[in-house]
Amino acid sequence: MLEIADLTLKYGQSQILNGISMTAKPGQVTAVMGTNGVGKTSLLKAIAGRHPYSGGTITLDGKPLDHPTAFQAARAGIAYVPQGREVFPLLTVTENLTTGFACLPRGGKVIPPRIYELFPVLAEMKDRRGGDLSGGQQQQLAIARALITRPRVLLLDEPTEGIQPNIIKQIGRVIEALRGEGEIAIVLVEQYFDFAYNLADEFVALNRGSVVLRDPKAKVDRATLLSRVSI
Repeated sequence: MLEIADLTLKYGQSQILNGISMTAKPGQVTAVMGTNGVGKTSLLKAIAGRHPYSGGTITLDGKPLDHPTAFQAARAGIAYVPQGREVFPLLTVTENLTTGFACLPRGGKVIPPRIYELFPVLAEMKDRRGGDLSGGQQQQLAIARALITRPRVLLLDEPTEGIQPNIIKQIGRVIEALRGEGEIAIVLVEQYFDFAYNLADEFVALNRGSVVLRDPKAKVDRATLLSRVSI
């Protein structure tokens, strides 16, 4: 389980996160929601080692991660799919996938068949360059590359942004499949309310860098959640 306690983060003199506490459990989707600029992406970057946090703790499976670098977070089992995907445009699909090998032990550097089961289009486009894929195909590639690392935690930042509806449905099915396997804790940052609401087991709503709602789906109704994430 991923546990975040009293996490604070600054950009220069600006306080972005104010004592964020939350958990993400294996086999569940935790949706982090709120309007633009409330700190959602900053939270994921802190967890993923992409930006240093000022205070608080990050614990994974009972082991503290003391201000990890991106590589250390990945080695610990945290995979991050950033907003914008960060696909290498001149590398092929296969080459993009193998960049996920960097944090794996030597014997684990293989592309599991499960990747192509989840994303059949990537099997069809193994030799196509990443820059030649559509936005939806690049998003699938970015998620697949994250899964190559065999994560304990999967962080998804706006996976539906700029994606055509049929690919959004496919990504939703993949998230459901991963949740059903019960091995990965999924943290989803998402502006598309219905997508997040339908998938999530837990909700964390942020406003101005602070948690204003943290509840399981069974305890929060749709209207209340919508009001909290629209502030």
